[in-house]
Amino acid sequence: MPTNVWNVVLALVLAITLGCGQQSSAAPVDQVPSDQRCPVCGMFVAKYENWITQARDLKANKTLFFDGVKDLLAFWFEPQVYGGNSQADLIEIWVKDYYTLKWVAAREAVYVIGSDVYGPMGHEFIPFVDRKAADSFRQDHKGTAIVTFNEITPAMVATMREGQRMR
Repeated sequence: MPTNVWNVVLALVLAITLGCGQQSSAAPVDQVPSDQRCPVCGMFVAKYENWITQARDLKANKTLFFDGVKDLLAFWFEPQVYGGNSQADLIEIWVKDYYTLKWVAAREAVYVIGSDVYGPMGHEFIPFVDRKAADSFRQDHKGTAIVTFNEITPAMVATMREGQRMR
């Protein structure tokens, strides 16, 4: 085979190989449609702009919106219960930093638990971009701990969801 043909074949193989393993890197959605409901609790999420979280579902090719970190995590741990496919399909998950309200990748944020600040449905995981801000908030709002995304367990989410109430 001529060298030019080999170069074309090699370029195609590389493009296919890289493309197959690539995940979307879209930014979070800033404007949440007013009719969007949380797949976990059914609340209209746009009413709670400061608490909105979101997850991009690759398989379903859509963005899911939640009324807080707690419901996002309930979905994360059991997507099939709430009409999702699997954790592996949730390629991007976003939360808002409590102080700045800027989007933060949920896996990179740190969370204060046990504080005296409540979300739309009661107790909530309060997200921060860094541990310094989280620690300041924890001290000011009687938080009991700071945890990373990987430290959060289904049992923690279940405990936080007990006795939920709308605010």
